[in-house]
Amino acid sequence: MAVTTIDAPMLAKMFLAGAKNLESKKEWINELNVFPVPDGDTGTNMTMTIMSAAAEVSSLGESPDMASLAKAISSGSLRGARGNSGVILSQLFRGFTKGISKYDVIDTVILCDALQKAVETAYKAVMKPKEGTILTVAKGGADKALELIGETDDLTVFIDEVIQHADYILSQTPEMLPVLKQAGVVDSGGQGLITVLKGAYDALMGKEVDYTIEASGTGSGVVKISQQTEQDIKFGYCTEFIIVLQKPLEEKEEMDFKAYLESIGDSIVVVADDEITKVHVHTNDPGLAIQRALEYGSLSKIKIDNMREEHQEKLIKDAEKAAEEQKKADEKKRSEKDALAEAQKAPKKAMGFISVSIGEGINEIFKGLGVDYIIAGGQTMNPSTEDMLNAIEEVNADNIFILPNNKNIILAANQAASLNEDKNIFVIPTKTVPQGITALINFMPDSSAEENAARMTEELANVKTGQVTYAVRDTLIEDKAIKQGDYMGMGDSSILSVGKDMDAVIKEMISQLVDEDSAIISIYYGEEIEESAAEKLGSELEEAYPDCEVEVHFGGQPIYYYVMSVE
Repeated sequence: MAVTTIDAPMLAKMFLAGAKNLESKKEWINELNVFPVPDGDTGTNMTMTIMSAAAEVSSLGESPDMASLAKAISSGSLRGARGNSGVILSQLFRGFTKGISKYDVIDTVILCDALQKAVETAYKAVMKPKEGTILTVAKGGADKALELIGETDDLTVFIDEVIQHADYILSQTPEMLPVLKQAGVVDSGGQGLITVLKGAYDALMGKEVDYTIEASGTGSGVVKISQQTEQDIKFGYCTEFIIVLQKPLEEKEEMDFKAYLESIGDSIVVVADDEITKVHVHTNDPGLAIQRALEYGSLSKIKIDNMREEHQEKLIKDAEKAAEEQKKADEKKRSEKDALAEAQKAPKKAMGFISVSIGEGINEIFKGLGVDYIIAGGQTMNPSTEDMLNAIEEVNADNIFILPNNKNIILAANQAASLNEDKNIFVIPTKTVPQGITALINFMPDSSAEENAARMTEELANVKTGQVTYAVRDTLIEDKAIKQGDYMGMGDSSILSVGKDMDAVIKEMISQLVDEDSAIISIYYGEEIEESAAEKLGSELEEAYPDCEVEVHFGGQPIYYYVMSVE
């Protein structure tokens, strides 16, 4: 039966179903991150963004009008946006809702127009849009919608073809970004978007979905969908392998293979080049996938995991994590309440500072440099636009500088600045903690806010940052073969060193950061590093680079053993 219009109650169901589908697959999407770092978080950021909107949609009841629904989706996602992928997703929703808010029902023409507005809004929000990302996937779907206008007024056909084409564009992202192809993955943000769209389409087609949204109870504004049971895991085996091809796959062969995988499972990724094809599928019969793959060549690196067993383990870990997060949230509330009380006693300042930070030592460094409000976050948890807005409200100053200190937080900071109405906000585009420290050191109280913003931003170019962590999976990046558990030295834009020996990895990383103009090497050691080990490293670097001053500080950051900078 043809469906020619969608009303607000049905769109609300579709949105919640899309949110649930994304939430259920967020860990898989996290695993698609190119860099095998322990805090790959695209799926988490997109889920927390859409959950913020889902909570507002759920609060509207079963019979919302289109204007109220549009406002709930737009406002909820904008304020809850986390990370670059989450901010872009929120901008897609913002543009989409502009296109539907004035109508009682949506048809193919209105839907097409809303998709164009979604893409236009999202592209405008990104200073330097990069193709091969979620933006490209969204644009592919919007372009297909334009092609279909006049061909059908059946929304079930229209939306299905839009999603299929967007999914095809997603499969081509490795051809647009070589780093994706070498890692054997599609763009994680694009996959997140497709996951939302497929969930929404399932609801339109009448698939039974539990739309229940529950508050997390932490008071942080984060929400979660009711917990998935083992029975809800439709396909129980996560199956991965590489096909060493007998001959390059033709486009039709690749599409037929994907169609077959879709008939026996879901969460499918097929990345092919002339010699090998990497395959990922969730299925109840891995043997069927393997048998079909053998028609194209020999198989290697076969990996099959029972997701129901993993789910049981994850429930235990989630319960432990939730308890710890609740404790941290309570402590943060008390700290923020005390800080706010102190701030309200003090006279209003001309200029104030907000910094994103993580780690007891780094927090103290920022406070010592004059930061008024610290937002807990960074690599392991990107703060939301809402977190930024709350911080802005609590800093008693006319002009406020925000230091994101992470490239994945800058968009959320900019979004908060655009939503603020009563203070002058300057987002200094700091991508690392050392850049944030350098920006503060170069603040001049006697200069205007505009002059300070320009100077602080200009000085960022003089800071090179290296961070040491470990790999969570095997992969190949920039011709570096990385094994699970290897130490990695991460530069500002690439992996500089990899190996089994941490000291060797650190020294190789530093050797690529230091040049003849370098004067200072700063070391911030993490929570797992002993002070004596950090001091020993500092002494060795002083000896290796006698022209540089070496400073050693306690950072206390998790995940990253060392954060280091060269200036």
